[in-house]
Amino acid sequence: MWRKLFLAIIGVTFAIGILFISLFRVASVKYEFGNSATVYDTEASGEGGVKIDYALPYPGRVLPDSPLWPLKAIRDRVWLFITTNSTREAELKLLFADKRLGMAQILFEKGEIEKGFSTLTKAEKYLEQAKWQEKQNRDKGIDTSIFLEQLAKASLKHFQVMEQLVVNVPEEVKPSVRQSQDYAKGAYEDSRNALLEKGKPAPENPFTW
Repeated sequence: MWRKLFLAIIGVTFAIGILFISLFRVASVKYEFGNSATVYDTEASGEGGVKIDYALPYPGRVLPDSPLWPLKAIRDRVWLFITTNSTREAELKLLFADKRLGMAQILFEKGEIEKGFSTLTKAEKYLEQAKWQEKQNRDKGIDTSIFLEQLAKASLKHFQVMEQLVVNVPEEVKPSVRQSQDYAKGAYEDSRNALLEKGKPAPENPFTW
């Protein structure tokens, strides 16, 4: 009994150690908006070979099909929890949305449809959270113009990647992927309108909606 308890304590301590080491490493990472960041090129062609000037960040090696995924998911939640800067919080939510989109694409390509769709859903919910966080920040008088432009581009990229995904997923999954595109549409339209209200140009929507 004591041996099992001792091993359990060691296991929990080891897991917590990995979590906080990971947190320490990522806490120093600044999410750079632009082409200089390490990115994951999805090669999504979208409608008519449309190019979106937005590169998704590298999703990482630990995906939702990994036994280490729960630790990574906890790390993300803790990272958000300890973030007190509301501008940074919006950036983190967009980062998590982008990374999960890349993960979903990889999972779909591996044939893990259920995990892929679940991850895609989480990606779009994070995108929506980023949208609402930006609105709260804007209502507080924070200048969110740069973030709004990135959010608009990211939303178009999300829609584009899902356009590619819907071609290859099973027929029964296609309607759900199409429905998920509504998150990207809403995020783009809201960010575009907010930019136009500020008198600033908005990224053009190259799609037919």
